[in-house]
Amino acid sequence: MANEVLIEVSARHIHLSCDVLQKLFGEGYELEKLKDLSQPGQFAAKEIVKIEVKDDKGMLKSFDSIRVTGPCREYAQVEISRTDAFFLGLGYDVPLRLSGNIEGSPGFRVIGPAGEAVLNEGLIVAKRHLHTSPKDAEILGIDSGDKISVEIGGERGLVFNNVEVRVNEDFKLAVHIDTDEGNAAGIVNEGVGIILEK
Repeated sequence: MANEVLIEVSARHIHLSCDVLQKLFGEGYELEKLKDLSQPGQFAAKEIVKIEVKDDKGMLKSFDSIRVTGPCREYAQVEISRTDAFFLGLGYDVPLRLSGNIEGSPGFRVIGPAGEAVLNEGLIVAKRHLHTSPKDAEILGIDSGDKISVEIGGERGLVFNNVEVRVNEDFKLAVHIDTDEGNAAGIVNEGVGIILEK
């Protein structure tokens, strides 16, 4: 079917800048690939780290095992679900954002085997989105920044609205949702959806 699209559930993870990576794992350290992800050049690393935040009452909350996603970026960023945000005691203080839009988001402490770093911002709830190449975007009649709807079938079938389109020459066609959304739709790791007409 022309409008069929891969749906991938993105669990909580962290992107690191190269300077933060060195602080956490030591000078000259390089990430070790665990497995490739669907988007070209992206991979789940073998490394895991701990993150800590202070909740709205000043109490320390943490996730002890956050998977690092490579390669390094210009910034460090943690992507979590809304349920994770409530577990951390921050609720809706963690903004719903596309990856890379971290300005004004809560900060966190990240701890690795060789050291730690304190980041002033970078904690977000990842906004659901569609990765697509320009060619596939043209076929589907969509543009970067558009918001589309994607239908999920099955016993827990539903429609995800406001799926933001991201177009890049390096992207492979796939919708990314978080674990809350995956649970709601009955998708564990990946599934299939239908892009509805605009």
